[in-house]
Amino acid sequence: MFELLHKKNTEIIDISEEEFEYARTLFIPKKLKKKRILIGVGEICKYTVFVEKGLLRSFKTDDKGNESILHFALSGWWTADLYSFLTNETTTFNIEALEDSKLLLITKPFWDLLLQKFRLLNTVVQGAYPKQSCRLMGSFTETAERKYKKLLREFPDILQRVPQHMIASYLGITRETLSRIRSQIITKP
Repeated sequence: MFELLHKKNTEIIDISEEEFEYARTLFIPKKLKKKRILIGVGEICKYTVFVEKGLLRSFKTDDKGNESILHFALSGWWTADLYSFLTNETTTFNIEALEDSKLLLITKPFWDLLLQKFRLLNTVVQGAYPKQSCRLMGSFTETAERKYKKLLREFPDILQRVPQHMIASYLGITRETLSRIRSQIITKP
């Protein structure tokens, strides 16, 4: 169950087999069925999660029941409510499995231990914040078509795995706008 984590980590940091075996002992393997909530609104996020296999989404629901998708986490991605994880405050969104998933969870004390032991991992973590910030800024400044094309570049198989209403929610547009964009892209020479 640790194959993808091993592959991703050796691409990023110089880690020996012995070091990886040690790091592996710090993770808790978990299987999560489709439509199950991993972390819910009002809970404290006690883990950061590596998706070994499957697909998760982070989303909020407003007072009228409308969902806004903040993030998709596919195989090889990390996900958590970092604010809750780092501050021990309650989370303001849910993390749900969109597919049956195999996850690796790590608690804050063990996460801190990994960051201390593998200092280069800090660089990886720090690199995640600018990406998140760029996505947030892009949601305000980019056109719907640009956001859609960027999504397809970042998640090439997302259209086969996620319903259109969730794609629209993630992009911050209506289903009708998404349909229009898709039609325009298909008919463009």
